[in-house]
Amino acid sequence: MRHDAMFWEESGEGRVRCNLCSHRCSVAEGSFGFCGVRRNEGGVLRTFTYGEVVSANVDPIEKKPLYHVLPGSQAYSVATPGCNFKCDFCQNWRISQLSYREGNLGGKPMSPERIVEDAARRGCASIAYTYTEPTIFFEYAYDTSRLASQNGLRNVFVTNGYMTPEVLETAAPVLDACNVDLKSFSDSLYRQSCRGRLEPVLEAIRTMKRLGIWIEITTLVIPGRNDSEEELRSIAEFIAGVDPSIPWHVSAFRPEYRVQDIPATPVATLETALDIGAKAGLVHVYPGNVALPGDTKCAHCGETVVSRGGFGGKSSVTVEGTCPSCGSRVAGVWS
Repeated sequence: MRHDAMFWEESGEGRVRCNLCSHRCSVAEGSFGFCGVRRNEGGVLRTFTYGEVVSANVDPIEKKPLYHVLPGSQAYSVATPGCNFKCDFCQNWRISQLSYREGNLGGKPMSPERIVEDAARRGCASIAYTYTEPTIFFEYAYDTSRLASQNGLRNVFVTNGYMTPEVLETAAPVLDACNVDLKSFSDSLYRQSCRGRLEPVLEAIRTMKRLGIWIEITTLVIPGRNDSEEELRSIAEFIAGVDPSIPWHVSAFRPEYRVQDIPATPVATLETALDIGAKAGLVHVYPGNVALPGDTKCAHCGETVVSRGGFGGKSSVTVEGTCPSCGSRVAGVWS
């Protein structure tokens, strides 16, 4: 469904500048931007993703992963085609690497009203904009988020963090949480493997913190690419510098998409990352995609406040967000 886009301006000679993500594409008449879902049509930027759903499921919120947002609850998870990165190791490449340059992608039409109604009917506490990159279907996600918020549902983005500050400023009143995929602390890896840049992602994380959006960060640890102790330490120290209570999920890589020659991440590497995170001052560091403990403990008294098994969580954190044992604040979204 073609829909007028947000965040663009005329840039002369029939071109438009898209200010949705940090590529800030200059798009010629009749052409798509880098994402392949936004096109200049007669000097007007239009998005092709509005209401074009390629995946809609009910997931545990822990699967996002978000460990400090309503543990044990269900999230209505929705995605449209496309992405503004071209990661060669993408885990969802079958839908994220789709492009409207190839024509109609066969998404299922779903209005924001239908998503919110379906989420409520199925007992979900939140709507997650996930699987692909929510930034590139922002207009759709934003309209849905505003309606969801009015109906008592939380909204969460699972994102690569490549949106512009003006997008976050607009979204903040209805965006409760983000899990940001911080892929590396190397700009060269971002440029070579993702065709993006590191600094805009770091800027987005800082902006989310300033705007009061709850943040959790995930790093997919890829052997030989971003698994050195030096790089993991740099990531951990950056997160701690923003806020040491931000949870860091260090997840095991599995060979996928165009990266079939790299083995899965050894458990020992994740254990090293967990130790590095703790030494950097991070309060909550969690393993992902492996059978290692992932309980949440109170930073003050050490009491287990969220116990986890598989993709479920059982929380004893009070609705006020405090530890039931010592009364200390536990960072997160608990009600």
